[in-house]
This record gives sequence, C-alpha cells and structure tokens, in this order.
Amino acid sequence: MAQETNTDTQLPQGYRWSDLVSKDGIEQLNFYRALLLELGTNGSQRVQNIFVNSQTALKQPRILKKLVTSIDELDWYSAKEEGLGDLYEDLLERNASEKKSGAGQYFTPRPLIDCMVELIKPQAGELTQDPAAGTGGFLIASDRYIKRHTDDLFDLTEAEQSFQRYQAFYGIELVQDAHRLLLMNMLLHGIESEVSLGDTLSSDGQGLPKADVILTNPPFGTKKGGGLPTREDFTFPTSNKQLAFLQHIYRGLKPGGRAAVVLPDNVLFEDGQGRNIRADLMDKCNLHTILRLPTGIFYAQGVKTNVLFFQRGASDKGNTKAVWFYDMRTNMPAFGKRTPLNKEHFKPFELAYGDDPNGNSARVDEGESGRWRRFTREEISKRGENIDITWLRDESLQSGDNLPEPEIIAAEIMTKLQTAMDEMEALMLLLEGDPETEAETEALLE
Repeated sequence: MAQETNTDTQLPQGYRWSDLVSKDGIEQLNFYRALLLELGTNGSQRVQNIFVNSQTALKQPRILKKLVTSIDELDWYSAKEEGLGDLYEDLLERNASEKKSGAGQYFTPRPLIDCMVELIKPQAGELTQDPAAGTGGFLIASDRYIKRHTDDLFDLTEAEQSFQRYQAFYGIELVQDAHRLLLMNMLLHGIESEVSLGDTLSSDGQGLPKADVILTNPPFGTKKGGGLPTREDFTFPTSNKQLAFLQHIYRGLKPGGRAAVVLPDNVLFEDGQGRNIRADLMDKCNLHTILRLPTGIFYAQGVKTNVLFFQRGASDKGNTKAVWFYDMRTNMPAFGKRTPLNKEHFKPFELAYGDDPNGNSARVDEGESGRWRRFTREEISKRGENIDITWLRDESLQSGDNLPEPEIIAAEIMTKLQTAMDEMEALMLLLEGDPETEAETEALLE
C-alpha cells in the first residue's frame, strides 16, 4: 500500500515492499520475519502501531512467495475503486462469525451500525468519537455517510477535506490485535485520524477532546482485571464497565452533541450507582429514545442489549422530559445463523424515529399493543429511575415457540453467573475488612 501510494517514506530504508519482492526462498521467509520485527519498532508511529508484536504463522517459503507475487500483481487503484476497504470489512465480519475466533467480541453487526449512523447523521466538520473503537465499524460507517452526502468530500474545501481525513474521527481501543485491524481498516478507507491504543476508563479516556458525535458499543463485562476505573472525573465510581463508559460518553459530549450507544439491559435497571448514573444522564442530556434490540444479534454474546440515543444539554439539569421506547425484541424472530439480522428489520424503527437526529420529529404513541411508546420523566422517576420498560405480552412464553437458540440461552446464563461471581468476590473483600479495599468494594456492590 505504501509503495503504490508513494508513502513508503513511512517505512525504514531496506524494509520496504521492493526489498521483500526482490528475495526468494528461505531468504525471503527469514527476511519477512525480520521485517515484521523492524516495522514494529521503527518507521512512522502509525506503521509501528500496525506491526508492533506482529508474527507470522507462515513456515513454507513457497506459500509466502505466492502471496507476495499475487499482491505485487494487484492494481492498487482499481482495487480501491472496486472497494478494497469494503472487502477488508467483509473479511473481519466473516472472521467474527467463526465460533473459534475471538474477533466476535470486537464486531458490531453492520445493519445495526448503519441504522445508528443514519439516525445520528454525523456531519462534515464535526468531531466523531468511538471510545471503544474495536475494528472501526462506527468510524468508517460515519465516514461513509459523510462522503455519501458530500460527493465523496468533493463538495468540501481543501481544508475541510483535510480535516475529514486527519482529524474528524478519533477514539481509543484497548486490545492490541483489534487496534492493528482498526488502523489498517481506516487506512484502506482513506482515514488517517488518530485512534490510540489505551484504556478509556483510565486517564487515557479523560484526555480525549469533547465530541460532537459519539457512536459506540462498549465491551460487555466487568473492568479488565477487576476493580474500579482509574478516572478522576467520574462522579459515580463503579466496576460495571458499561456504566463507566456511559459516564464517559455523556460527559464527553459538547453542549448540543449527540450520541448513540449500545448497552446491555442491566444498565437500564441496576440499582445503587446505576440509578445515580441514569439520573445524572437524564439531567445532563435529553435521553429521547431507547431501542430494545432483539437477542442473538451479537456473535460472541447472547446478552440482551439496547441502543440509547441522547443529546447533551446546554445546562446540566432537567434536560430529559420524556423517553420514547421502541420494542424490537418482544415477539421478534430468534436471530442467529438461521435468521440473520438485516437492514430491513430496522426500517419500522427508523420510520418511527423520524428525520431529526435529536428526536424532535413528530411522533405518535402506539399504545399498549404497539412497539412505540412514550414515558414521561415523572413516570420514570416513580419507577426509581428504572428505564427497563416493557409492555408487550411475550407470545413465545405462552406457546413455547420462537425460543432463542441454545448458545444464546447458555450465554445469558453465563452472563448472570459472572455477575453473581463478581458480587460474591466483592462481598468477601468487604467481610475481610481490608481498609484499603473497603471503599472500592462498597462501590462494587452498588
């Protein structure tokens, strides 16, 4: 890629594509192994980030030779025109769908990403952040949306085009292998903004600039390694990773900024700090819409999830007047390999949501028999800030039909067991009476 785009000055002398192509047999294989080590420690920072700690499983020189020869014959510009970046995304999606692959934990289904982006409507000139960037799905879909509405950026000035390429999209990814896939994915789509390797729930995230748009699907589970986030700006300490990410997101928006975030059900009803965080969210932001997603749409987890849509207010009090809920879960197909999720499944919700990204379109409550309902802030307050609201009768519970696939049921059981284990561990620490961990443990139990 560097050779074809005349950017191989990013690479150290003697370790470029032409050097690899010129060699043969075992010499080429040994050089390739040395090249990976060299690119992981030298060259531009982006090159080092892509190649750091990389290894090869190739052991036969003839296979490497075939790969190198095939790639060398590729017409780079034609390949880009025909959608090389999209091909790379398809490979990531295929990899994520493999049960033996770990990539599923980083991959959000593309129909869901596209729905969220279409409704939030990122614009040219805005800062778009993903604090749990994975392989870059939300950032690339946002870039694709903006390019579609600006004639592939040709409607913009040269300075505006430069901003879109180098500054508009940013965030953090925790896992190194996902981060290298993310950087390559962005390069193939013509995006060279900075998405760093780090922990959003540490000071890394605290230093991110305020965003106009945040689109994200934070990882499920407790904080890696246990314990609380090491953020000094969180009012409500919690070991619940999603609640911590939610605090980062609504605090990280500019006044008037908007967000769409995928979160599991427990964020909607968890008591203690969960209740405090939801109240703070509804004070600081207009939480105008919640989409209850169907089960089985994620490759690696069977947890029940939702999308929260909200806009940061000009003030920090009383911004949420009412929340609209769309139930896309009850009496829907059991999604999975047999019934894959596609963009058509989101059309009724998109129609109900309307054209305004901040939920200001005309909306009509469909009543107890419909999927689209409105609940006032006062009604939610009476529920103890619980926004895990359902009203439709689940027909599958009566008939026994439409049950989730066995792996989804098993994943839900494992999620509940993990939560119980975390609570038991916190309780044991509290009973031991260690003064250094007592405050943290009480927060864990909340």
